Amino acid sequence: MSLLVHIFRQPGEARRLNACDWDLLVRQARHANLLGRLHHRLRAAGVAAEVPRRPANHFLSGAVMAGQQHHSIRREARFLRDALAPAGIPLILLKGAAYVVAGLPAAEGRLFADVDILVPRERLADAESALMLTGWSSASLDAYDQRYYRRWMHELPAMQHIFRGTALDVHHTILPPTSRLKPDPRLLIEASVEVPGLPGVRTLALPDLILHSATHLFHEGEADNLLRDLTDLDALLRHLGSAPAAWDALAARATQLDLEGPLRLALRYTCRVLGTPVPAVILDELDCLAAGGAGQRILDAIYDRVLRPQHPSTADRLTPFARKSLYIRAHWLRMPPHLLAYHLAHKALFPPEQVARPLSDDRSHENPDEKKAA
Repeated sequence: MSLLVHIFRQPGEARRLNACDWDLLVRQARHANLLGRLHHRLRAAGVAAEVPRRPANHFLSGAVMAGQQHHSIRREARFLRDALAPAGIPLILLKGAAYVVAGLPAAEGRLFADVDILVPRERLADAESALMLTGWSSASLDAYDQRYYRRWMHELPAMQHIFRGTALDVHHTILPPTSRLKPDPRLLIEASVEVPGLPGVRTLALPDLILHSATHLFHEGEADNLLRDLTDLDALLRHLGSAPAAWDALAARATQLDLEGPLRLALRYTCRVLGTPVPAVILDELDCLAAGGAGQRILDAIYDRVLRPQHPSTADRLTPFARKSLYIRAHWLRMPPHLLAYHLAHKALFPPEQVARPLSDDRSHENPDEKKAA
């Protein structure tokens, strides 16, 4: 277990750290984009006053940066609502932006690279036009990549506001249409809820936020933010509470959306890594903690290495293999074999020019180690 995960699980243990431990903890938290969240964790445990000044400044800096971004997110939500309103398209926020505007505990210390929204697929062209009329522009992509996004992906090419610099991902579902799992986005949209105090701004319902977070995490091919995303899930699951009815509803919703697999993995690894309190009956019902066969043992070997801070202090000789396996698994889940072969062959024969992904203006001063915080 990494030092960061150990302190995250038992923040009271921070009292026993020496100067070298604090230095390592800061480095691991920075690589995991968890400086701000760790600040809140230590403060909630009543330990913050005992943290030495220098590491405390790093944690506080992460929390302040997150707070600045949250202010920008709330402002951007109003701009996006007003941009889509003339077209009669509701604003439904996803992931981190949803946590912020809904005031959920998962927002504490959360960093962003972009804002994610969900619109009905049949209104995708209308939404893109409405956004372009209010200053949003698409990333520069070649003809193949434009077709790749618009035909096979679950989102439009990334957009950026020409004045504010904010980055935006416009989704029409939560997984690519070519994926093996096919949750119905209409069910997500129908169950979305309006944010109190922000008329016209909506988020997914709490069970759907949990399932989307789980789906995103366990279809992701890059390891850099997986521990951060796992702490999102931990916070969301703790917020769900302990009422059996809430957990039964979550399991039923996963079945309805064809997302039982991501939920099972989410509960398995939040329990294993972070000690998230999940009712035993749900763990048994979904068979979350069973040893499993060879496939599950391979997944455990991979996720035991990527659900850590991606810092040299946590790596072993199998970590590079685990990261590569994660990347391959993500592509395998997103595309059928023939399409994956075609896509990889095209990329090998016609490599695209490198185009920098737009970042929010609020991240221009960040540490390079915190760059991937979408």
